[in-house]
Amino acid sequence: MDVKLREVRRVWGLSEAEVIKSFLASHGITCIFRGEMVQAVYPITVDGLGEIKIMVSESDYELARDLLENSSLSQEE
Repeated sequence: MDVKLREVRRVWGLSEAEVIKSFLASHGITCIFRGEMVQAVYPITVDGLGEIKIMVSESDYELARDLLENSSLSQEE
């Protein structure tokens, strides 16, 4: 079975991504990370990863988005 994934959030750093992953998992949503290694690009993170995309299944996207928007994890714009 081919699961379609959709980006629910982008973050700068693995620790922030792990917090979001744990939060979503506590609500029954599994996510994966897609990131890129960076070389002397600002901001540089300790773990060497640049921007990390947090991906969830298409079927979980709306719930994940709502949970993140209505939580203390929501990003300040």
